[in-house]
Amino acid sequence: MYKRQPFTAAFRVLVALAALTGVALDTIESDDLGRLFSYFTVQSNLLLAIVFAWSAHRAWTARPALAPRITGGALLYISITGLVFHFVLSNDASGFAMTSQRTPLESVANHLLHTATPLAAALDWLLLTAPGGFLVRQAWQWLAYPLLYLPFALIRGALLTPGTDGRYPYPFLDVDLHGYAGILGNAVVFGLAFYGLALVLALLDRIRPCPPVLRNRISPTASGRLK
Repeated sequence: MYKRQPFTAAFRVLVALAALTGVALDTIESDDLGRLFSYFTVQSNLLLAIVFAWSAHRAWTARPALAPRITGGALLYISITGLVFHFVLSNDASGFAMTSQRTPLESVANHLLHTATPLAAALDWLLLTAPGGFLVRQAWQWLAYPLLYLPFALIRGALLTPGTDGRYPYPFLDVDLHGYAGILGNAVVFGLAFYGLALVLALLDRIRPCPPVLRNRISPTASGRLK
């Protein structure tokens, strides 16, 4: 028998709303929606909103939690968004910095999409999710989306007129700057980093303690399932 988890449901609804609000604010300020929705940031936040809204519904209606394969993928993608932004795109020393003047709405959206939602997703995983659900073999499976994003960004850029603003969504994917060989090198480096992050998440999930709020609901023989 599963129990309703109103607090968990409410928290996940708030996270989903934060992600949707950030995207909505960026949409208001954008004059090129095709460019906006080509960003991994926007896509990963929309995916997070869907997964968290779905998870909230299950928590509210006392249904089994979503499969760790799904929640782990969403956690990885939003973690990539936060880490790449803070350590690469907003870091002048990285060589791939994207710094520009932002309107007040864009600044709010930036904080929501790059900081608030990644942190909230991590807190949900650590404090509101049963441990032991992620499998090491899922680490490479989660990479399917980031790997597919590469040809998406390159094909989109190739179809646009050279010199178009935002032709490539990120500096490390800019063929005009690095050429295809350089892009391949960047992709290998980032791909290995993302795989390492996925492995870290999977391994930490196996050894982290069970959150106190879930200890009385988890069967000792059922990994990652709530009762």
